Amino acid sequence: MKEARGTVFRYGDNVDTDVIIPARYLATSEPAELAKHCMEDIDRDFVKKVKPGDIIVASKNFGCGSSREHAPIAIKAAGVSVVIAETFARIFYRNAINIGLPIVECKEAAEEIKAGDTVSVNFDTGIITDETTGKTYQGQSFPPFMQQLIDAGGLIPYINSRE
Repeated sequence: MKEARGTVFRYGDNVDTDVIIPARYLATSEPAELAKHCMEDIDRDFVKKVKPGDIIVASKNFGCGSSREHAPIAIKAAGVSVVIAETFARIFYRNAINIGLPIVECKEAAEEIKAGDTVSVNFDTGIITDETTGKTYQGQSFPPFMQQLIDAGGLIPYINSRE
């Protein structure tokens, strides 16, 4: 996947892993089951409205809290194609790459893009385009090795494809 395009779901600062996927659902690591409860403690209607390819835009410190991989798995399984934020909690950042969920840091995009906007992201260049407003932003692009991990669907599929 070299590009994503979708409708934006907007959140603020410090969206922690407990609201991305509440602890009461951690008895499973099945992606489809986790997707059913993604974001429900911060946005009850998220799973009813999200469509494949949609995008989450948040402010600072997205994915803070516990180090559970369940959080990026739930987001990816819900159909989100990329998360854009001003900053990410470091463990969430690494977990997202490991499971193949694209994430892009861009302060300006995180501040200006609104809920409901249609946005596209070019992963090779890091260019984020708010198609609703026509404005473009320069996000962080991934080095080729990290892009290969994401394209493969995460670390384990990447390793398996190389055997």
